[in-house]
Amino acid sequence: MIRLKQKKEMKVIEAEEEQRMSSGQLQFQKELPELSVIPQCKLAQNKDDIMNFKATYTPEKDSIWYGGKYEFLITIPDSYPFNPPKVFCNTKIYHPNIDLKGNVCLNILREDWKPTLNVSTVIAGIFFLFTDPNPNDPLNHDAAEVMRDNSNQFVQNVKKSLKGGFLYGEDFPRFT
Repeated sequence: MIRLKQKKEMKVIEAEEEQRMSSGQLQFQKELPELSVIPQCKLAQNKDDIMNFKATYTPEKDSIWYGGKYEFLITIPDSYPFNPPKVFCNTKIYHPNIDLKGNVCLNILREDWKPTLNVSTVIAGIFFLFTDPNPNDPLNHDAAEVMRDNSNQFVQNVKKSLKGGFLYGEDFPRFT
């Protein structure tokens, strides 16, 4: 009898907690299980703040960034899924679609966002930047220009950046 009463009390507490959550939090909470099975990606979440988490991506062998390990901070707004997550790259990278401050240029994070998209789609979009970067929609205009004008030099620059040290006056972390 006591256990039944305790279970009812727990359900009331859980229902009150759900009522305090924003619609964005509720939507994102439903998506969490599918995020844990994304290949090449490790998620680190703070149990006290599920709306902000880190995703560490290790590019596959067919990527010119292979050997690197890139940490992205993903922030889910309370207005999610009506507004897209905010994505920031915490690891300095030589990339046409990620500037040296860590801002990420991905169309689904801006004008192409739709409430039918989800965080898994955003992470897939980030991965796509490592297999098919877009020099025609850049944040790092210098890297984009080199990629458009001299693809071999661009690949050499990426490889040099993975070795760490300076490239065009910027210090990159050492991976290889």
